[in-house]
Amino acid sequence: MASLAMRTPAEPPMNKKFSPTFCAHVSIPALLCVLLGVGCSANGDANGVPNPSSAAGNGSGASPGGPGVGGGGVASGGATQTAGGANASGGGNTQQSACTSQTQQPSSAPIRRLTRNEFNNTVAELLGDTTSPAINLPPEVLGNGFSNDAAQQTVSADLVSGYRDVAADVASRAVQSTSLAKLAPCAASATSSTSQDSCAQTFINSWVPKAYRRALVAGEADALLALEKSVTSGDTFTSGLAAVIEAVLQSPDFLYRPEFGVADATQPSLRRPTGEEMATRLSYMFWGSPPDDTLRAAAASGELITSEGILKNAKRLLDADKSHGIVKFFFDSLLPITTLTDQTRDPVKYPNFSPQMGSYMRQETEKFLDNQIFAENGSLPSIFTANYTFVNEPLAKFYGISGVTGTTFQKVPLDPAQRRGLLTQGSIMTGTTVTNSTNPVLRGSFILNKLMCMNISLPSDPAVLALVAVPVDVTGATARDRYTAHSKQTLCQGCHRLIDPVGFALENYDAVGQYRTTENNVTIDASGKVPGATDNVTGAVQLAQQLADSVQVQQCFAQHWIEYGYGRTLHSTSPEDACLQEKVNSAFKTSGYNVKQLLLDLTQTTAFQYLPAKE
Repeated sequence: MASLAMRTPAEPPMNKKFSPTFCAHVSIPALLCVLLGVGCSANGDANGVPNPSSAAGNGSGASPGGPGVGGGGVASGGATQTAGGANASGGGNTQQSACTSQTQQPSSAPIRRLTRNEFNNTVAELLGDTTSPAINLPPEVLGNGFSNDAAQQTVSADLVSGYRDVAADVASRAVQSTSLAKLAPCAASATSSTSQDSCAQTFINSWVPKAYRRALVAGEADALLALEKSVTSGDTFTSGLAAVIEAVLQSPDFLYRPEFGVADATQPSLRRPTGEEMATRLSYMFWGSPPDDTLRAAAASGELITSEGILKNAKRLLDADKSHGIVKFFFDSLLPITTLTDQTRDPVKYPNFSPQMGSYMRQETEKFLDNQIFAENGSLPSIFTANYTFVNEPLAKFYGISGVTGTTFQKVPLDPAQRRGLLTQGSIMTGTTVTNSTNPVLRGSFILNKLMCMNISLPSDPAVLALVAVPVDVTGATARDRYTAHSKQTLCQGCHRLIDPVGFALENYDAVGQYRTTENNVTIDASGKVPGATDNVTGAVQLAQQLADSVQVQQCFAQHWIEYGYGRTLHSTSPEDACLQEKVNSAFKTSGYNVKQLLLDLTQTTAFQYLPAKE
């Protein structure tokens, strides 16, 4: 596969090490302070309206002889991100490429902090602690929608205090006899001062580099050993080791992923991440956890300074079971499925729905996506058009599917007249409904905002909000009757002409996702269409096909993965981000919109393989 990054001759291995100063008193506030230096409009018009004439283009990628390789395919995007995202509004075949020798430069590589999920995964790997301790930390700002937007990772007093408490708890568990025997086998026999010094030195030299995800620099091991000896002298040896663990877990070198890089041999204005830094980029992107021994060895050998070496290791990581957890996390963040157990419905109107049923729905979606991406052909369009799902006996009865027994989820075919792919699953229909009645605006908004990156939002002016709220006296037998009356307000038309047709096409599913053909004994009109589409559709099965064929959906999906994988938000004003999207969109199209290949392609861009000259 051709790399999407700028190509350079193979460089010698990078040997530059970080040189942070370790404070012996381990003051987390002082350590973090170092790093701290470091919708719809008011008139009702919709932001993010797609251009109906947008189509797949033939973006030329990098110009011949330029530093970039891997152009061609679709033009720059199809998704319009108005709230800070990159404008990828598409274009016809004559649209000029966004990529030039200047715009192919990496635009941003902000320092990233471990998210709560990554913190949990990391201490599980390093210490065998599977208690998910970071759940006690303050939640992250959603930012790019995946809680890992580096620009939104601020530090509060509560977070600093939380880190201190979590580190103490994790360290105390780590030095319990069973855990310590695995972590530092020498500890049990270290009874003299000399043997304790030797054991502590061995532990520090073997464990701390894994925690910092790099080799230690001069003085770091000595400072940690001094900390251990100071605590041990007034307490016990295990307390001294616990102090080392506690200090490391509060260190910026653990909590953050700093990247200093080295100058590129052939283009001194650019920097490459060191081998260790690239290993960290790869492992957290595909596993959400620190590099394993194999990846660290690849970093040490210099393998991670070439596109081919990066791709080779990315494939290994993606083929491992751990990568399934990252894909699950991505979709859990993107889709409205994590709160299904909190949904409540009138038990008289919906006697078959319960929090347990909500849990089954979430499992259905997660198992379906895992199977579709890793076991089937893995294309984005097929996620919308697949003719099967996974159910257990209770969920099968809920859907009216016969022949399924037991609590184990089984793959079953769908009735093609009623259901198809992801969109028609109970999790999506229930997750986009918050009351006992369906709301085509909420359902349509989910598709436009999350699947098409249009970011249509409510107006911010309270006076306007009061005007666009559905009047309590609006009545009608069906949701279409009720919301059509509401949308006739002049102030509402700009948004609702885009949102409502999508939501109306989903009206064959009630507030818990069960199929229906009537509402209040009136036949449901489930006609609608995706914004920008030429033809109307009838029902969610046809709508799913329209979404599967949508260039805007395909490119919005790629944008989400870029933002998740790179831990930032793409910006509409950034020519570099526009070029990045053009390259990734082109590669995604070339792969047949294969999701696994998209993840691999994200490692082959200039933005992934290089650092800006200065941050």
